[in-house]
Amino acid sequence: MATLDEPAASPGRTGRRAELLAQLETAGRAQSAATVMFHTAVAARQGLSATEEKALDLLERHGPLTAGELARHSGLAPASVTGLINRLERKGFARRVRNPNDRRSVLVEIDRDRVFRPFVSDNGRGTGLGLAISRELAHALGGDLKLDSVLGRGSRFELRLPAR
Repeated sequence: MATLDEPAASPGRTGRRAELLAQLETAGRAQSAATVMFHTAVAARQGLSATEEKALDLLERHGPLTAGELARHSGLAPASVTGLINRLERKGFARRVRNPNDRRSVLVEIDRDRVFRPFVSDNGRGTGLGLAISRELAHALGGDLKLDSVLGRGSRFELRLPAR
C-alpha cells in the first residue's frame, strides 16, 4: 500500500526507477574514483601521500589539532597518526607546538613558513627563491614578510618595513 509520500508504482515505473538507480550508482562510483585520483595527483605533486595531503586538509579546515583529534577526524589509528605527523614534520609541512590551553599536550599545525624556504615551489614552474629572497630583503631592511591564510578566503602576504 502506498503512502502519501510514495505513490503507487506501476510496473513500468519500477523498472525505470531501478535503471535510474543503477545509472546513479555507476556515476557515483566514477565520480568517487575521479576524486581519489585527483587528490592522489595533488598529493604526489607536493611529494606527499594521499593520506598526508588529507591530513593537511583537516588541519587547514579545523586549525591546529592534537594527535588524538587528528586520529578522530581522519579515522586513523593513533599509532598511524604518530607516524603521519612525523612524516609531515620531516617533509616540512607541519610542526608540533605546545598547546596553550593544556601544557600536557601538543598541537599539530601547518607550517606556513614553508613557503619562505629556498627552493620550495609547489607549482613546478618557479625556482622557489622568490619568497625566500623577498623575506631576506625585508629582514635586511629591518622589516618582515608574513603570510596570513584563511580557508575559503585566500592568502595575504604582508610586507612591513620601518619608516626611515
